[in-house]
Amino acid sequence: MNENFIEQLRKDWSRRTFLSKSFAGIGSIALSSLLQGQSGAGAAAAGTTSGHPWPALPNLPHHAAKAKRIVHLCMAGGPSHVESLDPKPELDRLDGQPFPSSFTDGQQLAQLQGATLKARKSFTKFKKWGQSGIEISELFPHIGSIADDLTVVRSMTTEQINHDTAHAFMNTGSIIKGRPSMGSWMLYGLGAETENLPGYVVMTSQGPGAQPVSARQWSAGFLPSKFQGVAFQSKGKPVHYIGNPDGVCQSTQRQVVDEIQRINGLLQQRHHDDEIATRIAQYEMAFQMQTAVPDLADMSNETQETLDMYGVKKPGDGSFASNCLLARRLLQRGVRVVQLYHRGWDHHSDLEKNFTTSAGDCDRPSAALVKDLKRHGLLDDTLVLWGGEFGRTPMSQGSGRDHHINGFSVWMAGGGVKGGTVYGATDELGYNSVENVVSVHDLHATMLDLFGIEHERFTKAFQGLDIKLTGVEPARVVREIIA
Repeated sequence: MNENFIEQLRKDWSRRTFLSKSFAGIGSIALSSLLQGQSGAGAAAAGTTSGHPWPALPNLPHHAAKAKRIVHLCMAGGPSHVESLDPKPELDRLDGQPFPSSFTDGQQLAQLQGATLKARKSFTKFKKWGQSGIEISELFPHIGSIADDLTVVRSMTTEQINHDTAHAFMNTGSIIKGRPSMGSWMLYGLGAETENLPGYVVMTSQGPGAQPVSARQWSAGFLPSKFQGVAFQSKGKPVHYIGNPDGVCQSTQRQVVDEIQRINGLLQQRHHDDEIATRIAQYEMAFQMQTAVPDLADMSNETQETLDMYGVKKPGDGSFASNCLLARRLLQRGVRVVQLYHRGWDHHSDLEKNFTTSAGDCDRPSAALVKDLKRHGLLDDTLVLWGGEFGRTPMSQGSGRDHHINGFSVWMAGGGVKGGTVYGATDELGYNSVENVVSVHDLHATMLDLFGIEHERFTKAFQGLDIKLTGVEPARVVREIIA
């Protein structure tokens, strides 16, 4: 390594340099902050502007966007489509009989590979909801009540049959570690609209059949780490240690942060490292969150009617219901991407009991979030996506169902999609998607299009390749579901 470079680093970080540059720095920066009514050195060093700390890329959006923000309701574990969104009368008729081998020969199964396969009917009934008459399971009466706002896609497929890789594929379009999540892609391309909260927030809740969800699902991958999702606590305070230590007042904290920011800014000017810029931005974000997060978490101004609509028994109790209400508050405050994982859908056994429990956990709050966004005037430009990483087999696995990748269902609302719409279909037994098949990459391409992004042009150079969320195989925008 160049000796002059090492010597310059020593000079940059020497105690004498720190003290000499800090002596005048703290007072002038604090005065500047008071006069300008905003953070001084931190914002300047990071190159941010008030309200838009991370601007969109210069060429984005490519066309007029229908959606500005997204909330992804992740039913982690893989909910059974034949008990939720895809009624199959023929499967009910075949219950208990050998499953036709013409469907399964040469097909990839998870734990049922080599087992005797028997058809298993849905244990619940389906009902037509709303003016559109979309058939949805009676276990989801609240989601049924918003049927006219929904686009139900019944022909999803994925490539990955195990949970972690299937989550990674749904989130990043790849199973290769180090790829950015779709939330990080959104934030990278379109920027953030809030300077006092992260642009991408993740929360989790838990039910029966809980599967672990790794942090790589909201990683920024090879993008600068400021674009990664920030995991909030679902129980208690969303962020730990948000307040100042005893004896440290806000103005003192501001001065310390600004001086650290100024020194980081000097280093960034010299080395042009994205991670130094991230450090600058995150120091500032942490300071701003000291005020923003307590206000976010204070639900005392929410009416009892609202709490009841979501089914919130106690705000901050770790439930999916509480997380959904907090998601609406985050979206109101300019957060672009919110992901809520409910880890409760891996039903290899006790399907009837466990699926009913998970449906009860998620039905009311999912529908309430759509209704609440609508009454606050946010649904038109907020995309809501509900679904798992795959579906479940129409064959029995003891008292449950195994993983299934050839056909499953998701629903969307708001953000420019057509309400009261069913798109695609699986075969008569719910095994294969056979009509208007939608891959995960097609889903990503459609989501990006709703945000004004042409997926083929949205790339990032990495290790000699132009990487994109939608992968290397052709992906299509499903224009039939766009309003």
